[in-house]
Amino acid sequence: MEQVLEFPTAELLVTALTERIRELLQHAVARRGQASLAVSGGTTPIPLFVRLAEMDLPWDKVTISLVDERWVEAKDPASNENLVRTYLLRHQAAAARFIPMKTEDPTAVQGEETCALWQQQISRPYDCLLLGMGHDGHTASLFPGAHNLEAAVDLDSGKICLASRPPAAPYERMTLTLPAILASRQIFLHLQGEAKKQIVARALEAGDAEEMPIRFILRQQSTPVTIYWSP
Repeated sequence: MEQVLEFPTAELLVTALTERIRELLQHAVARRGQASLAVSGGTTPIPLFVRLAEMDLPWDKVTISLVDERWVEAKDPASNENLVRTYLLRHQAAAARFIPMKTEDPTAVQGEETCALWQQQISRPYDCLLLGMGHDGHTASLFPGAHNLEAAVDLDSGKICLASRPPAAPYERMTLTLPAILASRQIFLHLQGEAKKQIVARALEAGDAEEMPIRFILRQQSTPVTIYWSP
């Protein structure tokens, strides 16, 4: 159910994706009086966040949340909340409401209940949900080989978020579950670089979804997915 859009430069991609997100958020506010945007971390979306932050939107009616989070303090450089506060929740977008994932609990497992309560404040389906993808085919914090991957992708679990400990990557994490991710009106997969293009091409081929969890997103038929790629 995916659409692939390729751009010759990262700047052109950011321009197109920013405009598309703006359209969807404005439409949501006009129709329902509010809008929701869930975003991922990493370096790839930073230019997108910077551009969005400067856009004239009814940000006071927009709720921004995270797709996943490392279990570190909010001021830690590894924190996705820190990334969003630094690059997105500023200028015009400073008026948006932000729902974090990191609680005061010492472990992500202990924080699941509070995180779920916070996430329930967000009107779903999300109007826009922005994903990235790692070189191992993970997305959000749905990692191949994670001990609880089966639970995290269970469409009947009834869970919004779940603690996760990747087998190789550092930090315990909190992630939206697959059913929560798919509870979106539109999913964007934002990729940059030839290596990522080859990885997503492999993900679109036959193979077990558990080996490349991005396949759970690309193979489903309930939520539209648009892949934005640039060199």
